[in-house]
Amino acid sequence: MTAHRVGIMGGTFDPVHLGHLIAAREVARIHDLDEVLFSPVYQPWHKQMRGLAPAADRVAMLELALADDPAFSVTTVDVDRGGDTYTIDTLNDLDALFAGKHLGEGVDWFFITGADAIAAFDSWKSTDELLSRARFIGVSRPGHDLRLPEVQGAERIELLDVDSADISSTEVRELASRGDSLAGLVPSAVEQYIVEHGLYRSPQS
Repeated sequence: MTAHRVGIMGGTFDPVHLGHLIAAREVARIHDLDEVLFSPVYQPWHKQMRGLAPAADRVAMLELALADDPAFSVTTVDVDRGGDTYTIDTLNDLDALFAGKHLGEGVDWFFITGADAIAAFDSWKSTDELLSRARFIGVSRPGHDLRLPEVQGAERIELLDVDSADISSTEVRELASRGDSLAGLVPSAVEQYIVEHGLYRSPQS
């Protein structure tokens, strides 16, 4: 029986932008993925995020962004767990969910994230186990020099240069703080949500 090929795209998604979606589609095309699950973190373990939008808002924006693509969906395993988000916990929870929905069937996981995060892979929790259970795709970001981390099992890690990755959530938040247009950076439904909920607006705006 052929195993399901499932992508997991992890990140803060604060907010989700078109670069995330294009990168996910490119990885799905290259690796012939059946679906991609977008998993927003509750709190990144490796950095303290000041002003991180509430998880409920980040999930809602993802749901709006993915509504028109049946192969993309949101998983809230990291948000539901709370606390610092570690990829090994994400895999454990998703394995359990998959086993419950697809009895006796196998799954090949493809974890998609930024190349900057992959460059620090040797600092992740349970790296040996992670590489035995999933493949990792690091998508390039602006100004980042692509390089593989020096870890055992690095052949399970791939770096992918995607032109659209020059969009950043930081840029989107800065524009939103001034009330500027986000056209071409985020899906229109996400921009509308940001405006209607006053997300990222600076006090003087």
